[in-house]
Amino acid sequence: MKNRHIAMIRYGAFSGVIGTGLFLGTATALETGGPVGMLLAYIVVGSLCYAVMISLGEMAAFLPIPGGHLTFAGRFFDPALSFTLGWLYWYNWTIILPAELSAASVVISYWNKTINSAAWIAMCLAVVLIINAFGAGAYGEAEFIFASIKVITITGLLILGLVLDLGGGPKHDRIGFRYWKNPGPFVQLDNIGGVKGRFLGWSAVMSQAAFSFIGTEVVAIAGAEVKNPRRNIPKAIRNVYIRLLLFYIGGVIMIGLLVPSNDPRLNIADGTAAASPFVIAIDNAGIKVLPSIINAAILTSAWSAANSDLYSSSRALYGLALNGKAPSIFLKLTPHGLPWVSVATCSCFAFLAFMGVSSGSGKVFGWFANMTAVAGLSSWFGIAITYIRFYRGLKAQGIDRKTLPYKSPLQPFAGWYAAIGCFVVALFSGWSVFLKGHWRADTFITNYLPMMLFPVLYVGAKLWTRVPLIKYAEMDFKSGLQEVLDASTEETPPRNWIERIWRKIM
Repeated sequence: MKNRHIAMIRYGAFSGVIGTGLFLGTATALETGGPVGMLLAYIVVGSLCYAVMISLGEMAAFLPIPGGHLTFAGRFFDPALSFTLGWLYWYNWTIILPAELSAASVVISYWNKTINSAAWIAMCLAVVLIINAFGAGAYGEAEFIFASIKVITITGLLILGLVLDLGGGPKHDRIGFRYWKNPGPFVQLDNIGGVKGRFLGWSAVMSQAAFSFIGTEVVAIAGAEVKNPRRNIPKAIRNVYIRLLLFYIGGVIMIGLLVPSNDPRLNIADGTAAASPFVIAIDNAGIKVLPSIINAAILTSAWSAANSDLYSSSRALYGLALNGKAPSIFLKLTPHGLPWVSVATCSCFAFLAFMGVSSGSGKVFGWFANMTAVAGLSSWFGIAITYIRFYRGLKAQGIDRKTLPYKSPLQPFAGWYAAIGCFVVALFSGWSVFLKGHWRADTFITNYLPMMLFPVLYVGAKLWTRVPLIKYAEMDFKSGLQEVLDASTEETPPRNWIERIWRKIM
């Protein structure tokens, strides 16, 4: 992949937010937590995401090797953790793939409800399979296009939202912070009074916020296929906070200003795109043209997410096989380097999307979203504890972090913050089922199954391998490094001011 590919993947890798997470998922978040509760939840999870990414970025820039953090866990922690994270990570991306295909079919049915949704799922799946069949170059090119659309769309929506909030819509209704006052900044969960009810409403949004941010690890997985990774990966990581503030936090703030948390259209149980907070805001403003445009953007975002899901799951499976954690058949490549067996295997799980034909796409999407959020938090936890040992290993072997291609800030405190925070958020992700009269088996299973899998997989692998933790003095900081240095190339300097600006952005 080229510089512009990895740069736009960094923009579009947060496809849970710049896609179904932002356009649809925030409806549930606003309804559950209120505008301030939703904002605080996204800020907390966003800070965890940033802490994870700077930790991962330091390792990935130093050793951009196949498997990303899955390989790092085996080098700097132990083989059992690598096994556990690998299969959880594969599970994460495999499960969300059918969810995004279901979301895409729902978006298309916004225009045509007479054709069975199975036809739209099959069509969207065919597009994703074709893109991934052509390898990393085609994936990077497709993501560049899809992410460009998403960036333009969300930027336009943020500007439009500000105009509408200040009274620039057809009705000239100046909204301001009206909905922060009535119905209020927080939602009292299940009408539980006082601080307790507001706290419970806020904490209930954390899982949805986590789903929105999950997926940023794709840069590390793609690291081995990036040109000049020691230069390009650090540049991408350094700009993470800009995208966090602009797209995620900015989008959540705007949604909280434009739509009241008690609007009945925020209920996305029926899975239709009409429940998008942006669509609701535009309808309230009396604009009749933009809903279809927003739904088209959601469609491209869902395609982009599904495309990234299949790419990441197949590379995760390939990385597992490369490290001896999966059968060697998954190492088979085409002459152009495509892990075709891994791609074909992961593609089979996409057919779970057809569950939505009978059960309802909105409900099925919710199940997959919960499973993805907790599995993703488990992966983030694993990345954080791997980095903590990486940090100590460098110190034990006398390697100065100043010599690394990218030295992340706030360490090792950011690593500890990420590890503790991810564990706490995952632990309380499905707490509502323990409230009296709120037990739901599907919610309990989809929230806690991935979390229960973590210790089961780790203990099982530990008993099987019987390999102790890697000692700091024995950590491998050299294997594969020379190959990366040999593959790195110096880029030609920009020829004019246009190229300078383009390279600065990309």
